[in-house]
Amino acid sequence: MSESSPLRHRPRRLTVLLPVLGLVVIAACGLTLLALSTARVGLVAELVGVASALLPVGPVVAAFLWVDRWEPEPARLLWLAFGWGACVAAITALLINNTAEAVGDLLLGKGNGDKISAIVSAPLFEEALKGAFVLGILLFLRNEFDGVVDGIVYAGLVAAGFAFTENIYYFGRAFAEYGFGNSTSPGVLAAFILRGVLSPFTHPLFTAMTGIGIGIAARANLKRTRIIAPLAGYLGAVVLHALWNGAATLGTASTFLTVYFLVMVPVFGAVVYFLHWHRKREQRVVADALPAMVEANWIVVSEVDLLGSLAGRRRWRKRVRAQSGKDAARAVGDYQAAVSELAFLWHSMAGGTAGSDAPEREARLIEVVRETRRRAVTAARRLPGVA
Repeated sequence: MSESSPLRHRPRRLTVLLPVLGLVVIAACGLTLLALSTARVGLVAELVGVASALLPVGPVVAAFLWVDRWEPEPARLLWLAFGWGACVAAITALLINNTAEAVGDLLLGKGNGDKISAIVSAPLFEEALKGAFVLGILLFLRNEFDGVVDGIVYAGLVAAGFAFTENIYYFGRAFAEYGFGNSTSPGVLAAFILRGVLSPFTHPLFTAMTGIGIGIAARANLKRTRIIAPLAGYLGAVVLHALWNGAATLGTASTFLTVYFLVMVPVFGAVVYFLHWHRKREQRVVADALPAMVEANWIVVSEVDLLGSLAGRRRWRKRVRAQSGKDAARAVGDYQAAVSELAFLWHSMAGGTAGSDAPEREARLIEVVRETRRRAVTAARRLPGVA
């Protein structure tokens, strides 16, 4: 969705101020992390780490953007989510984990601090820091949060950013100590296979638990559900993270593979299925709302099939892009997103979770639908089958 889209009608002070302040903090944290990492492993190893970390992060981010298609979240918030994980959460976790390691060495003896850091400190604080961003979106930009899918998308991008920064250090350290590696020494290639090929979704999987919990809370009527669901999601993230780190730190290769195949892979499959179910549910929400929009003359019958499925929407944008260019296709995309957002608002109003400002938001969204449809139809006026 374009930054100039009429859909960006939410509370302007927070919507504009928070990303700006966030970018300033992220920039400062990012520069600090870069300096610290380079000082530890050296410039060449740092560059190797960056290059290696870029390879797995692209498909992970693309996967979450692919999920977020019925009503795409603002691009600036998605970038802010990634930056929060890559910089703010990463540098804060580094400071906390280093402190935990030092305390562990002091209390349990030299060499034991890293176990405390990996199994206790990292799961507790890293998941809290990553989940804090998702919770912040719910609390301060509530209109940008529609439910479980949004929770998973925000959580996934925060975690992808965190994993990106973490991978830079791990890959850089592996290169600094062992080079690219060979049959007898585990260099950066071995680290890349483990973290970039076999487990690129581990951090997103952990934090997705928190995102699911917050997403459930966003659509809950009961106060206890709004409290218990995020806590349960966070605890799920902590347990998975601790189990993963514990298998890698304390267990043998057999232990690690057992946890990988018997725990992480099934949980990942369950989350994918759960996400697929919720996306189908979103489709039904939109499809069920379209007849009422037709009756109100906000859309026309010939557009129902085009708006009622992601495939139909994609074909519409593709045809408009081929005929009239990217700007016209973007206008169609804005219209499609406006229809989705109005449908989601109606669904929330019917469930009693829309908030006291729902009538005002509904009136604004109706005007947005009308305006974006006018632009979309103007752009697609020569296409057959479109009014």
